[in-house]
Amino acid sequence: MIIQEKYKLSNGVEIPKLGLGTWFIPDDRAAQVVRDAVKLGYRHIDTAQAYGNERGVGEGVKSCGIKAQ
Repeated sequence: MIIQEKYKLSNGVEIPKLGLGTWFIPDDRAAQVVRDAVKLGYRHIDTAQAYGNERGVGEGVKSCGIKAQ
């Protein structure tokens, strides 16, 4: 399944091929969207300051139940 496939970067680090894009997700909904995506198996969250939802994305990452590696 693609959600488990990874790319190997030139420095040897592997990242998931499929990521959750957070552009256009309002800040007040982003935390729940991130938590739901993690429950579905997502481990790559694409975000940027320009999206204006850093607070919500950060809250979702912190509260999703997955410990940082």
